[in-house]
Amino acid sequence: MNLAELQALERRYLIQTYRRSPVEFVRGEGALLWDSGGREYLDFLAGISVCSVGHCNPAVVEAVREQSGRLMHVSNLFYTGPMARLAERLSESSLGGRVFLSNSGAEANECAIKIARKHAHRRGIEAPEIVSFEGDFHGRTYGALAATPALAVNPDLGPMLPGFLSVPLNDAAALRDAVGERTAAVLVEPIQGESGVHPVTDEALLAAREACDAAGSLLILDEIQTGIGRTGSLWAYEQTPVRPDLLTSAKALGGGLPVGACVTSAEAGEVLEPGDHASTFGGGAVVAAAALAVLKIVDDSSLLRRVRELGAELRDGLLALDGVVEVRGRGLMLGVGLEEGIDSATVCGDLLERGLVVNAPEPRTLRLLPPLTVDSAQIERAVALIGGSLLSYAAR
Repeated sequence: MNLAELQALERRYLIQTYRRSPVEFVRGEGALLWDSGGREYLDFLAGISVCSVGHCNPAVVEAVREQSGRLMHVSNLFYTGPMARLAERLSESSLGGRVFLSNSGAEANECAIKIARKHAHRRGIEAPEIVSFEGDFHGRTYGALAATPALAVNPDLGPMLPGFLSVPLNDAAALRDAVGERTAAVLVEPIQGESGVHPVTDEALLAAREACDAAGSLLILDEIQTGIGRTGSLWAYEQTPVRPDLLTSAKALGGGLPVGACVTSAEAGEVLEPGDHASTFGGGAVVAAAALAVLKIVDDSSLLRRVRELGAELRDGLLALDGVVEVRGRGLMLGVGLEEGIDSATVCGDLLERGLVVNAPEPRTLRLLPPLTVDSAQIERAVALIGGSLLSYAAR
């Protein structure tokens, strides 16, 4: 089947919720992808921060192969070893409480929202509120969607779940004012990903932590994109002055397989009870085995140090390019701010033709999320490709 035939099938049989680029990828290894014509690409998007240990990482592939050959699924009405070991690994590497395993980041955030609301009801709050920053992205299920300000305004999807409000990004004073006696939680990304890689300042995070402590509410950090080593520490919050009450994880956690997690502090882990929440496939043996393999690779001080070093190399190389005005982010999660008049979508399309996969989350930003296993030569190659594309754009 050629690409045109594949596109025809997609147009006929798939609901049209994506704008797909005209490439069929058929193979991946490390930071490289190959299309159906055999052409090689350097992948600096990694499935939007999913394949962070590289495509088809041998340790992850072996863990999946071994587990799937023994047991693929039983319901959560029974015990499985991979599920329990994954919960232990996630808890002990972060907040020390309990873990709910799900299939995606949106579902992990739904669990966190449930915990926050029930926690608030226990404190006598009848109509709890959750505060987020403008520009946050927390998912597309209805609770997570209501907490995603830019998407929650879509009238065709309304009415939205009530009890969500937002304040301008990094406005510490506005955040303090928004948190009050009805606040169940503050739910924020430590670095906003989908809106263009915008870090939350330490001042704003401290304001959130202090306001939550004063109100008795919970601080939830959405680490779905920033977690699992992306910023140069296992969890992004480790490089900030705050510790959350809950954190959510997904994307890179499964090494390419769908798994999410809501991890709690000791207190918050006691809120939900039997019947409050469930997931048919959450914590399945195969995806849990994959996640354990990923954590074994990523939770390593030398790899995390290398992520910080490679991130600095990439940042310095990008800042030296004509057409680049700023580079935002941390570790290997970078947003490249382009000069006014440069359309990032056009550059993104040109880079795909040149053999580099990135994306354009906003009109003047390229988002780079390479695998954490990328090397210096690949970073140099990516910078050269971006530089060539920007020069070509300027010469049009």
